[in-house]
Amino acid sequence: MIIIGGGLGGLSTGCYAQMNGYRSQVLEMHEIPGGSCTGWGRGDFTFDWCISWLLGNGPGNQMYQIWLELGALQGKEMRHFDAFNIVRGRDGRAVHFYSDPDRLEAHLLAISPADARPIRNFCDGVRKFQRALAVYPFLKPVGLMGTVERWRMLAGFLPYFNTIRKSITELMSDYSARFKEPLLREAFNFILYENHSAFPVLPFYFQLAAHANQSAGVPEGGSLGLAKSVAQRYERLGGEVKYNAKVQEVLVENDRAVGVRLSDGREFYADIVVSAADGHTTAMKLLKGQYLNDTYRDLYTRVIDEPGMLSPGYVSLFLGLRRPFPDADPCTTYLLTDAEAARLPGMRTPSINVQFRSRHYPELSPDGTAVVFATYFSTIDSWRPLRDGPEQASRQRRGQELHTLPVRHGREYSVAKRRVREGIVGFLDERYPGLKHAVKVADVSTPLTQVRYTGTYDGAFPGWQPFVEGSETLEEEIKKNGPVLPGLENFYLSGVWATIGGLIRAAAAGRHVMQFICRDDGREFTASIDDSAPPPTHRTVPVSTGTTSTDRPTTTGVLA
Repeated sequence: MIIIGGGLGGLSTGCYAQMNGYRSQVLEMHEIPGGSCTGWGRGDFTFDWCISWLLGNGPGNQMYQIWLELGALQGKEMRHFDAFNIVRGRDGRAVHFYSDPDRLEAHLLAISPADARPIRNFCDGVRKFQRALAVYPFLKPVGLMGTVERWRMLAGFLPYFNTIRKSITELMSDYSARFKEPLLREAFNFILYENHSAFPVLPFYFQLAAHANQSAGVPEGGSLGLAKSVAQRYERLGGEVKYNAKVQEVLVENDRAVGVRLSDGREFYADIVVSAADGHTTAMKLLKGQYLNDTYRDLYTRVIDEPGMLSPGYVSLFLGLRRPFPDADPCTTYLLTDAEAARLPGMRTPSINVQFRSRHYPELSPDGTAVVFATYFSTIDSWRPLRDGPEQASRQRRGQELHTLPVRHGREYSVAKRRVREGIVGFLDERYPGLKHAVKVADVSTPLTQVRYTGTYDGAFPGWQPFVEGSETLEEEIKKNGPVLPGLENFYLSGVWATIGGLIRAAAAGRHVMQFICRDDGREFTASIDDSAPPPTHRTVPVSTGTTSTDRPTTTGVLA
């Protein structure tokens, strides 16, 4: 088996392939594993780009079993903040979205007693989802469930049916409009760091409930550390990862996938080919637009370019600071004035999420320093007109062809990135005096950076936006026909473009595609938990006192 792409979806597919007796090889165009689950070094600092919370990193749900099967968490400390996010209004007042729904309810009532009804309704929903997570299916795709299994799954959801039904049919923007208090009316839309305008209430319940259950913290070692752990699990199972290997074409004979051709001309052959790469690249480039039914043709020629169909791209600023800022909260979304937003190019909504990332991952920066990770939504269309050169280019270096090296984007692009850095640093320096002069190193990434490193369409991570036409159409297609393309044998799809969601969905996609492959080959699927290291440990970290005044809250429990 050849697996295209060494992100979490490809590595997961490889692990489950090896567990089921297949000889597999992962081909990854970068020099490291992980895809979008990554980080990089700048001087003494490691800038962690991906995991702000990891669904399933605690027990009591099927997600946790998948991570243990992949060896992602073993031997590590899981860190859980007692607040998921803080949303700070333009007047300085803050809403603390605590993990504990009882504490959250008391805090929200203290801000606005007049909103008691929607506050209690929301917190009751979080409590119900805390229990519902135990029956939420991740281990087996619905398309492979028999009638009895489906009825058993539905029966598990019966106690939560009304809550799920209501929360999936009402947008959060409509729910938040119930609040009389303007701060709450706006803040609820930013619980998940940014304003996800197409999201119903359900994902807000899901994330907060997982956080409350200590199953949405962060893993010691960060995003790249997690990816390397899964890659090591794959190699222990006998798999092989070839890096700097960019697939240019899927080789097909008599409507059967037989291998791949790399950008350097090398060809590799196999009985089965699985693509865990970008969906558009796979369908329209690697397979030249062949083997598409009406559904896939519509998805990749029309729907994909409609506004709101893909997950938004990000602009990110990392700052390596010479000294810590002990009163800084680990995660805050700031709502911006029009003037503040105007300083930041390509901003989609007037807000930024600011994380003092060294609170999440103290091991990734030297003692006595700090790392800031600031992000905002931005479409690639804001950045493409600024570039001069190609979005991605392969070059020879030390006798090797490399595919993710920096490309020249020209003066306008560099000026825009400098505006990002200066705008956010200036904003933060007003709130944390001295921060500007503490900056030792800074790094800005845009949706074009995401394209360069992963090849993902328009810098959209993680692919299709949930709860809209594109994602719902894809889900129905895979539920009906499986992760395959019509008319092409021995070829399968995996990773985030074959599912909807983030890292746990990518990891689950690897498990699911191997269940389809085993079915097609007449094999019984099997999986086992990695026992090469002890189970993870868990620690809760206090965030703040939760004051509602215009002063910054006092922060406690800074990670050592």
